[in-house]
Amino acid sequence: MSSQMADGKTIILRLEIDTNLAQFGRAATAIEKAKGDIIAIDVIHTDKNKSIRDLTVKIAEQGAAERLTNALQSLPGIRLLHISDRTFLLHLGGKITIQPKTPIQNRDDLSRVYTPEVARVCQAIFDEPSKAYTLTIKRNTVAVVTDGSAVLGLGNIGPYAAMPVMEGKAMLFKQFADVDAFPICLDTQDTDQIIAAVKHLAPAFGGINLEDISAPRCFEIEQRLRQELDIPVFHDDQHGTAVVLYAGLLNALKLTGRSLNEARIVICGIGAAGTACTKMLLAGGAKHIVGVDREGILTADRTYDNPMWQWYAEHTNPQRLTGGLAEALQHAEVFIGVSAGGILTRAHIELMAPEPIVFAMANPEPEIRPELAEDIVAVFATGRSDYPNQINNVLCFPGIFRGALDSRATTINEEMKVAAAEAIASVISDDELNRMYIVPSVFNARVVEEVRRRVIQAAVKSGVSRRNPRE
Repeated sequence: MSSQMADGKTIILRLEIDTNLAQFGRAATAIEKAKGDIIAIDVIHTDKNKSIRDLTVKIAEQGAAERLTNALQSLPGIRLLHISDRTFLLHLGGKITIQPKTPIQNRDDLSRVYTPEVARVCQAIFDEPSKAYTLTIKRNTVAVVTDGSAVLGLGNIGPYAAMPVMEGKAMLFKQFADVDAFPICLDTQDTDQIIAAVKHLAPAFGGINLEDISAPRCFEIEQRLRQELDIPVFHDDQHGTAVVLYAGLLNALKLTGRSLNEARIVICGIGAAGTACTKMLLAGGAKHIVGVDREGILTADRTYDNPMWQWYAEHTNPQRLTGGLAEALQHAEVFIGVSAGGILTRAHIELMAPEPIVFAMANPEPEIRPELAEDIVAVFATGRSDYPNQINNVLCFPGIFRGALDSRATTINEEMKVAAAEAIASVISDDELNRMYIVPSVFNARVVEEVRRRVIQAAVKSGVSRRNPRE
């Protein structure tokens, strides 16, 4: 493991100390000088010639881990056997596993779960394919599918390196909504091959969660799979962000006494997430949206080579505004950033209407840090967990899929997404709502329950459910 990976973390150092040449105190002094804080010491082995100890060390400064490693390696009689951090330890052997629901304890059990009795179940499904929902894992299983082309802020790192993220997503599905999810990391970035692979896998799953697939391929992949499969297909990078954004914005508008259909909204960054956020807001009734990307304000007065931008220009900016970010922000009431860190300034915000709403959601660095503008902003939200009002997809996808699976929906449509957003917003009562609390905690158990309930209602009402479960 690279020592640089451990910066800003708690790391564990395993030291072998030759007691004839060195004392532990020399190692402790070197760690302190390298800006490390020893918080625990465990003796692994000791004899008259050597001592092996695990040191748990907190490091905060950039580069501290590398300085610490170099300092220890330069000490006579002290050998650094291993360095790891707690995050890496958590990932050893992967983060998920499969357990049977019923133990196999004798030959009779074996005959029922496998041969020969299982043949009767197979025949029943062959005679009536819909029984796959009641007699197999299909009713409660989601495939988390990626090609590794747009993973977090790391970019195109491929399917192997994408696995830890997909495993984490599967953990969240299970913990928050009791949905069994499994990572599917495809070793191809060809659009047709991805679509074909997912279609071949689909019989075993009740839903497909597309993850970390780069634009613009993600749009075609999702669109075609939605058309060609009879189970829900959901690209969380787009729609999960859009749902939680919409939920937060509903409460921010409520807090500032504004309505969605009258609010002047600027969206910066017209990619997958920006487009999905816009479609959600339009579905919710927004009428005054202006999009800004690297070529400035998107307007129907121009023709764009990018089909996504062309669609955007034709469905937004009714006043045909032109210019850049500064021109778009004149008298705007809401800024939504899904672009890049540091592109929004305090001067930009001062161009907006009084008490503006700013959602700076670029990760890991927001378009502007809250501390640079919190005194002139009514409500501030980011995508980060170390600031209030985190726009976090975990608030959305577990409940949406729980509702879609329970209603056996054929798709996840706009009505279901709007219902999910309204459910998330509703979890915060009028008494609780304030500028630092517009979206609930991801650990609030009511979120999944309320999202599930409203998503089922929307699926039934919009005609895409195949089952109307009891609430």
